[in-house]
Amino acid sequence: MNEQALMDIAKVLVAGDKGLLAMDESNPTCNKRFAGLGIPQTEKTRQAWRELIATTPGLAECISGAILYDETIRQRNKQGTPLIKTITDAGIIPGIKVDAGAKDMAGHPGEKMTEGLDGLRDRLGEYSQMGARFAKWRAVIALGEGIPSRACIEASAQALARYAALCQEAGLVPVVEPEVLMEGDHTLAQCFETTEEVLRAVFRQLYIQGVMLEGVILKPSMVLQGLACPKLETVEEVADATVKCLLRAVPAAVPGIAFLSGGQSGELASARLNAMNLRFKSRLPWALAFSFARAIQRPAMEIWSGRDANVEAAQQALLHRARCNRAARRGEYSAAMEATGA
Repeated sequence: MNEQALMDIAKVLVAGDKGLLAMDESNPTCNKRFAGLGIPQTEKTRQAWRELIATTPGLAECISGAILYDETIRQRNKQGTPLIKTITDAGIIPGIKVDAGAKDMAGHPGEKMTEGLDGLRDRLGEYSQMGARFAKWRAVIALGEGIPSRACIEASAQALARYAALCQEAGLVPVVEPEVLMEGDHTLAQCFETTEEVLRAVFRQLYIQGVMLEGVILKPSMVLQGLACPKLETVEEVADATVKCLLRAVPAAVPGIAFLSGGQSGELASARLNAMNLRFKSRLPWALAFSFARAIQRPAMEIWSGRDANVEAAQQALLHRARCNRAARRGEYSAAMEATGA
């Protein structure tokens, strides 16, 4: 393990007010989103969509790294060039999703456990040889009556830590993603309590497994009320709760925190990230960045709709959302950016 190289990559991923673009949707997830927009669910259309993203002019101004899926890292563009080379040549660091998805947890109804540790060392070695420089593993934590259980939290934290240790062994920066899901009617306070407990468990396990925190990126969910909660918290209340929770649970050695969007709209995710940086940036030990998927991709996918004639307009929409999030990192995002498309 080259500690300095890992630290350098981790710093670059959250430097320059940039963030990560999560384009690592599994084939079933990508097909589901295509189906909702009437786009054919084929390998060819998935390749076309990913090429659209990778060739968006100016994307590297806002995006430092792109998280890919196994199919994507092996795909080529229309000219036969590997997509990973297109991404690298654009000045974006390629990463790879390495978990095998969340499955029902035995003995714990309503809870999930992420699989994929078997054979991970060999897969990480292959991805590194292909050009990946970081990886991502997602754990999912549901809130509800009697959940999350201690068993789910501890098992998820241990899996994240074992994955992270294997990543660093292979020379890849681990992006550690413990997602507290938005589904449910839980309050902001309940989400705060669970998120703090989950983060403490994760960092305890990272310490036990000997993971170097200076070479890790944390990808958490924001502290949010459930989608079915009748009380809608303000942008400022979400920002305050999220930062307070992170300060309690995330060591200062971590170079950056790149939030997932978790189903938030692009505008709301940008506004909440902006509020955190506007109010707290100068007082925080780590950078607050983004690692959004739908919150950046959705408008562009709707415009594209699988048609070659719409590629340029879709790329402009993708770049706009990326620019909004870079502005949010600076604390300079505003609704006026949406109105003008600036």
